[in-house]
Amino acid sequence: MHAAGPKNPLHGITLQMMVTQLVEHYGWEMLGRMIPINCFNWQPSIKSSLTFLRRTPWARDKVEALYLDSLPDFKQSQKEGEEGSPVVPQSE
Repeated sequence: MHAAGPKNPLHGITLQMMVTQLVEHYGWEMLGRMIPINCFNWQPSIKSSLTFLRRTPWARDKVEALYLDSLPDFKQSQKEGEEGSPVVPQSE
């Protein structure tokens, strides 16, 4: 488990927010390749993924690690979107 507090990059970020942002950035197919678990590869949905991740600590740890590794990419995408560059949405 991660330390709580405002200096923790996951402070205030829910599991649903993490999964949603990862899916928007990578798409289900790429997410399933990066973290090969069935909830991302077989009939993926936010709801089923959250159910599995809440019950499976090792899988949640992998999602949290990927989210932390992807934070610079998210910030870069937001910056590009603010500057007027077209941001192409990922297909599901």
